[in-house]
Amino acid sequence: MNSVVIIGPAHPLRGGLATFNQRLAREFLDQGFDCSIYSFSLQYPSFLFPGTTQYSSEPAPEGIRIYSKINSVSPYSWYRVGEELSELSPDTIVVRYWLPFMGAALGTILRKVKKNKHTKVIAITDNILPHEKRPGDKQLTKYFIKSCDAYITMSEKVMNDLRTFELTKPAVRVLHPLYDNFGNIISKKEAREYLNNHAKINLAEQDKVILFFGFIRKYKGLDILLEAMADQSIRKSGIRLLVAGEFYEDRKIYDQLITQLKIEDQLILKTDFIPDSEVKYYLCAADAVVQPYRQATQSGVTPLAYHFERPMIVSNVGGLPALVPNEKSGLVSEPNPPSIAAAILRFYELGENYFIPHLRNEKQKYSWGNLVKTIADLSDDIQK
Repeated sequence: MNSVVIIGPAHPLRGGLATFNQRLAREFLDQGFDCSIYSFSLQYPSFLFPGTTQYSSEPAPEGIRIYSKINSVSPYSWYRVGEELSELSPDTIVVRYWLPFMGAALGTILRKVKKNKHTKVIAITDNILPHEKRPGDKQLTKYFIKSCDAYITMSEKVMNDLRTFELTKPAVRVLHPLYDNFGNIISKKEAREYLNNHAKINLAEQDKVILFFGFIRKYKGLDILLEAMADQSIRKSGIRLLVAGEFYEDRKIYDQLITQLKIEDQLILKTDFIPDSEVKYYLCAADAVVQPYRQATQSGVTPLAYHFERPMIVSNVGGLPALVPNEKSGLVSEPNPPSIAAAILRFYELGENYFIPHLRNEKQKYSWGNLVKTIADLSDDIQK
């Protein structure tokens, strides 16, 4: 395998998928592969996109060829890109699959590509079936999966879901690599001073601060965490919750809950999209990262927390407990307010420094080189 094309979101699109694809492309390039990314000219129609904007205001990554050519709702685009990639004839296509809505576009493109009888297709399947189900999900996923030669999953849950659709083709589970492209760890003091000055947050160096980070959707359980913050022991402890991420659903539900629980003074809400250049300040300012998810496959927040060596409190759902060994890299709780409140209090009882050696040991497993090697080995093993 010498030439690779990644199909998936990339700059000027924003978000975790774009960040992942660009970091993976960088690793391929650093290891001597010819690599480019085919991204979307239109990813979601505006009426389907829940956030404020799909586009980043930050500069494009240097040295990575990104072609924004796929229109997710235009079959003409699918055929045109499929023909172009078929003629380009890369050794391997690595395609991201995270939402059945993309199944028709990606499945059609890949079918056109594979007519060249040369290119091998490996899917990185973030989700097989989505957290929020819609009619047609299974049919679109089946259509996409049939167009691939092999699969990579990043959790046992997704692997099990995959095997309900495809029993025989090669599939390998790897750990989600660390997001190491957001800068180096900085001191808590420096991070809090930056946020105080630039985000107008009032954090003292000695404050107890936990962080909810990322897009806000129902399955991520922010409402459960808000109810945990109303626990009397949490109130008395002086612990504050910093919420950093954009609402991807109606925020009125959360505002009403906050008012009902009377926890306004315990919260710091920064509910705009957090640009890549500011991510390290939010992670490094926190004592711990809380993921109170109702359901999960894997989470991009987990490798981010590992990179910045922030202990985690995660729900006992999906692949999260396997990624965060209990009372080592963090704490595992049930997805309900009393259990989460107890885990938060337990975290402060043990102290942040208790978790740091475990985090440093565990994070060694999360390498981009391992993912590239897995892709290359899979590609070499596929028979054409």
